[in-house]
Amino acid sequence: MSLSQHTIDIIKATVPAVAANAEAITAHFYPLMFTEFPQVKVFFNQSHQQSGTQSKALAGAVVAYAANIENLGVLASAVDRIVNKHVSLDIQPAHYEIVGGCLLKSIKAVLGDAATDEVMTAWGEAYWQLANLLIAAEEDKYQASEDKDGGWRGERQFKVARKVAESDVITSFYLEPADGKGVPDFTAGQYLGLVLTIDGEVTRRNYSLSDAPGKTYLRISVKREPGGMVSNYLHDDVNEGDEVSVLPPAGEFVVKDNDKPLVLVTGGVGITPAISMLNQAAASGRKIDFIHAAINSQTHAFREHVSNMAVEFDNVNVCNVYNQPTEVCKPDATGYINLALLEQCLGDNRDVEFYFLGPKPFMVAMNQTAHDLGIHADNIHFEFFGPLEDLQLKSSETIAA
Repeated sequence: MSLSQHTIDIIKATVPAVAANAEAITAHFYPLMFTEFPQVKVFFNQSHQQSGTQSKALAGAVVAYAANIENLGVLASAVDRIVNKHVSLDIQPAHYEIVGGCLLKSIKAVLGDAATDEVMTAWGEAYWQLANLLIAAEEDKYQASEDKDGGWRGERQFKVARKVAESDVITSFYLEPADGKGVPDFTAGQYLGLVLTIDGEVTRRNYSLSDAPGKTYLRISVKREPGGMVSNYLHDDVNEGDEVSVLPPAGEFVVKDNDKPLVLVTGGVGITPAISMLNQAAASGRKIDFIHAAINSQTHAFREHVSNMAVEFDNVNVCNVYNQPTEVCKPDATGYINLALLEQCLGDNRDVEFYFLGPKPFMVAMNQTAHDLGIHADNIHFEFFGPLEDLQLKSSETIAA
């Protein structure tokens, strides 16, 4: 549906008030929704709720949408990110009714007398414009997933065929369809969703696929997080032969299909989608720099595999960086990945596709470093589920996902 000029004018006039109170609105919204509709709580990562990152991300999205109400094209990458996240969680049209009703109640509660009936009607129309756009885009992806050879829609049972320790903290799970049918192709860098019941509570998590497509299995590699309910459950309680519910692959953090050199810069468990990318792209002849940061060799997953890839393929160059190496470790560099090290790895060429993923401090540093290297914003790629403002550059440059 298209919005009337009158509605657009109201949205534009009230954006400053909503922006000033955005975090208060979203902080009101989540408790309200979870109280009135507890069934939707399973779709939200509660650790992100407790840290406030989910609330901040929603606040930023609401303000960005309203501020660009007349030019939604500038939000295309953000919309694609949201659509992929929703598809990975199996979000359905009925959920938009719940979210919309609670969000409008929260705007009304926080803005008070300023939220007149006319203002609320305009925001309701604006919400449903965005909701219908997302619903249509998500349905396209659901249908595309279902139409693929070996594809499916919704939950599907997979058996843990193998469980392999990749390091002291990361374990891989090889998932094969319980129905004996095939698995679909996906694009390296994508993730899938798990639906798990832990202590009687249903929860959902996304994990990057850590091997190339075209196999008889889907592989995820999970880091055991201190206090992490889901990661500890997977490590301790899910064993070979067990079944888990899986949602189809999704995600836009994927290898660009061109001939530019591929630079994969990862920290910790951020290596998992990069392994998928490496395994898919190595045979193409495309130059690949694989640069990984870990504490030491004990926490470094896939080291032997990546080393073997560099031996097999002349186009693959590897640099391992440890910040706390032990006596038996043999890193290529010590300390942290920085501008000087990346300049040495890349040489003079800045026309590359630069991917980075890791813990938040690592991502903040790599985002700044990528721009300091002079890599074009369109060629800088990352996956981050928090507010993009948290990766803000020191300069006023725009972050491009």
